[in-house]
Amino acid sequence: MSRRPERFGFLDYDFDSRRLTFQRRRDSAPLRDQFEHGLDAPICLTWELTYACNLECAHCLSSSGRRDPRELTTAQCEAVIDELQRIQVFYVNIGGGEPTVRPDFWHLVEYAVAHQVGVKFSTNGVRLTPERARWLAGTDYVDVQISLDGATAEVNDRVRGPGSYDTAITALRNLADAGFADAKISVVCTRENIGQLDEFKALADRYGATLRLTRLRPSGRGAEVWDELHPLPEQQRELYDWLLAHGEGVLTGDSFFHLAAFGPADGSGALPGLNLCGAGRVVCLIDPVGDVYACPFAIHDEFLAGNLLTDGGFQRVWQDSPLFTRLRQPTGGGACSGCAHFDSCRGGCMAAKFFTGLPLDGPDPECVQGYGQPALAGARTVPASSQDHSRKVATRNAPVLLTLSRRGPDSPVPVSLCAESPLAGFTPN
Repeated sequence: MSRRPERFGFLDYDFDSRRLTFQRRRDSAPLRDQFEHGLDAPICLTWELTYACNLECAHCLSSSGRRDPRELTTAQCEAVIDELQRIQVFYVNIGGGEPTVRPDFWHLVEYAVAHQVGVKFSTNGVRLTPERARWLAGTDYVDVQISLDGATAEVNDRVRGPGSYDTAITALRNLADAGFADAKISVVCTRENIGQLDEFKALADRYGATLRLTRLRPSGRGAEVWDELHPLPEQQRELYDWLLAHGEGVLTGDSFFHLAAFGPADGSGALPGLNLCGAGRVVCLIDPVGDVYACPFAIHDEFLAGNLLTDGGFQRVWQDSPLFTRLRQPTGGGACSGCAHFDSCRGGCMAAKFFTGLPLDGPDPECVQGYGQPALAGARTVPASSQDHSRKVATRNAPVLLTLSRRGPDSPVPVSLCAESPLAGFTPN
């Protein structure tokens, strides 16, 4: 893939094999100030190809499990890729569900690369066979992210289901044996795995991978287990100190900009990254049926900007959506504006606030200065899920937390129109 013509006057960029790098020009304003007003196309976007999944992770953001029969066809997906190439989106972060169970998954990866759209896909590893790992090792501009939420099977499988640890480790081993450089190990930080950060880093080093840490959000099925799983205040501090010590070699995707308030009020304690909520500004999400959401962590009608099929394509939704226009307007900080640390944490995560019933201009529920706890203790209404693709009945592969939190027969899990088979067209290798 050759260097593309520069699209943003304040950025120099290039692809270096599987890594995208940015360099701000000396005469430009801070990147956060530039990005806050939005870009004419996102730097990257998340694309959930399917809600089908062989696992039933207790904290799944999209409540995945069963395929939605309305999901985009192969031809429609190709048309989306064509448009992303035309507007010069750098890369797509493909997820699900488990994206590799789509029969056309590998074709779509090849199609994207052939059309100058880099691909990073997230997988639990179920279809990363030695043969497929060798294919990936010979393919440029494809990055692979293996989901693992415990450095041991005991911790991981409690959240992700029996056998999921072994599946992930086998996939990492296959990639390493094939010579695939710099795979990612993606960890959702929870109360149960914060104490394993060094072990996660050792795992990444063992397989020649890079560790990626993300924040647990109370959305999807995660809303049911957030109270039990989100890190305790002292663990938030442990995570912050660990990231300060190791952050240059660890990816976070700006998940933890709320932790910057642990540092000095002048912002000097900020973690690497933009330290900005990028929803509708530099990132967004496309779901399996073509709906476009402002945030990959907020698949809810409140953050639905439009649909690719009915609203004139992705570019029109991105540039003309009233929701995105509103999100790109300057904000005064609301209840957080008087806090000395506001410029550091920017009020925290929009999705975390919304799904815990807090006002979007209020404090983050995990505010490290302590303002979140009184807000959670006050009057609030937790929004109902607008869709759920979970299995109607938990299977033997369900994680412990899911079976404990499953609603009773008098309060069934709401289910959208989904196909009966979670793995339609998938034959295990």
